[in-house]
Amino acid sequence: MAKVYFHYSNSEGVCVDQRGTAVGNLTDVRNHAARVVQSLITAQGPEDWRDWTLHVSDDLNDEIFALPFSSMLGKPH
Repeated sequence: MAKVYFHYSNSEGVCVDQRGTAVGNLTDVRNHAARVVQSLITAQGPEDWRDWTLHVSDDLNDEIFALPFSSMLGKPH
């Protein structure tokens, strides 16, 4: 089981995941990333998430993939 980190950022700053999450495989990583983004988008608050990106990194801080929040927000009307 590997530990991965889910940092998210926009043009104004970065929120760093200090704890990390143990995952079994890349499918687990992708599923967890989608859950992280969805939970932030649906949280109460005035944040506009369109400019944010989730960066998934391994324990060496090498990026595995990035997930733009806009990919889960849908198209603007």
